Amino acid sequence: MADNRVYVAADVASVADARALVADVWPHVAGLKLGLEFFCAHGPAGIAAVMDGCPLPLFLDLKLHDIPNTVAGAVASLAPLAPAILTVHAAGGAAMLAAARAAAPPATRVVAVTVLTSLDDDDLLSAGVADGSAAQAQRLARLTRDAGLDGIVCSPHEVAAVQALWPAGLFVVPGVRPAGSAVGDQKRVMTPREARDAGAGVLVIGRPITAAPDKAAAAAAIAVSLA
Repeated sequence: MADNRVYVAADVASVADARALVADVWPHVAGLKLGLEFFCAHGPAGIAAVMDGCPLPLFLDLKLHDIPNTVAGAVASLAPLAPAILTVHAAGGAAMLAAARAAAPPATRVVAVTVLTSLDDDDLLSAGVADGSAAQAQRLARLTRDAGLDGIVCSPHEVAAVQALWPAGLFVVPGVRPAGSAVGDQKRVMTPREARDAGAGVLVIGRPITAAPDKAAAAAAIAVSLA
């Protein structure tokens, strides 16, 4: 479908399971997200095995966060996987963000995580952020924009405000749940259509698809909701 922005989060245990997921859902989604758990279990070779013959672009969600030189080296080492999107943490600071962008292939869009969707304002307050998730997301979006990155990861509840200050940014939005789906460990959620209409460029959806008895039907239903 023309307006399908869904990247399915492959929260699965094995390379075979990830490839089976792709076979089920690829006509109904726009991309595949593989994250830290999968990468730690299977490494670059496992990612390459999943992507061999895969018709979907790769979103490599590692949320890199270290000193600039280390992050730059890590990003450069991932270049053979040719990720379409790669994540770092905005909290790493301007120098780290700029180093990540400089080390990535031109075709890879580097986006920075602002506030995890598993956190709410009370969680942020306990970590010393007194003015809440909306203010923190905007603060880190400005930092990321000024460092030359391509966009951010933020909750659907923050995306409209950050798009207003960064119209050209790519906004990757997790915490997306179809109506009636279990929220799980997410605290700031919207439906796919609500998040898309708020300004999300990429909708990250995992368990509502991967835990469904019929994964293809679940992905197709989400695509229809965005039509």
